[in-house]
Amino acid sequence: METQDIKPWYKQFYPWFLICIPLSSFIVGGIVISYATDGSDSLVIDDYYKEGKTINSRLDKIQAAKELEIKTLFNIEDGIISVEFVSGLPSTLEALKLDFFHVTQEEKDFHVLLSADANGIYRASTDADYQGKWRVRLTPLDEAWKVQQNVNLPARSPIKLEP
Repeated sequence: METQDIKPWYKQFYPWFLICIPLSSFIVGGIVISYATDGSDSLVIDDYYKEGKTINSRLDKIQAAKELEIKTLFNIEDGIISVEFVSGLPSTLEALKLDFFHVTQEEKDFHVLLSADANGIYRASTDADYQGKWRVRLTPLDEAWKVQQNVNLPARSPIKLEP
């Protein structure tokens, strides 16, 4: 009689092949579920009622900027941000906040503190990537008024920021 060497099941190809098919589907399903449940949508506001109540205070700040007749020229060249007041220059030349909000990617948002030079031009430098479409908001430190506008950067000429 002939003796055949029969390998145990764990040393054969087909049982492992048949095990790997459902196992791989469980792994891929787990990855898909983790992507689906990871984080929240930063563009969606959870409390619409609260946002609706604060809209009036935002409109008051824009109205205050209109009453002060604030008009500025905004420019960025080689990472140097400059804001020059055409009208409504603050008398104290206190520092201003310039906020950049990316229209779709919250993690790209950044803020800059501008200080005035002797000529009344507010300047600051940044190393942030400012390419693309942004909502730019200019406010004093006490946030008494607000000027905001959507801009595409980089721009070839200074951008007018008006309330």
